[in-house]
Amino acid sequence: MSLNMLKLCVGCDSVEDLEEWIAFRLDERRRAGEPVEQFHTTRMVPSRGDELTAGGSLYWVIKGNVQCRQRLLEIRPFTDSEGIGRCHLILDPTVVRTDWQPRRAFQGWRYLKIADAPADLGQGNAAFAEMPPKLRLELAELGLL
Repeated sequence: MSLNMLKLCVGCDSVEDLEEWIAFRLDERRRAGEPVEQFHTTRMVPSRGDELTAGGSLYWVIKGNVQCRQRLLEIRPFTDSEGIGRCHLILDPTVVRTDWQPRRAFQGWRYLKIADAPADLGQGNAAFAEMPPKLRLELAELGLL
């Protein structure tokens, strides 16, 4: 059985910002001759890693709403240069937009059960995905989305 992870996407104002940041980082790695993979570094190593990598995703909270996800491919624990244990969450660079789901701020990450995860945006919601990010945010703040 798979499990998901939930994390705040600090510094991003929209899904588009996240996609641009991912493209920039992948291009940096390509130019540096490093393996072209996308990862997110976190302090704590998930104890339920096998469940997360068995089809789970990292759901991103942007501006108070879960708005998208990336499939979790691998979890790589390591020790940094200061001797602190950390891990890389290796992610599929493809960002999948989801239905918006309000979330309060929290620190670190949380597990997210499959049943509690927002659905991917379907074709019926294509107009929502094409809406300008600022308009989506304003409508969400008004409780209209």
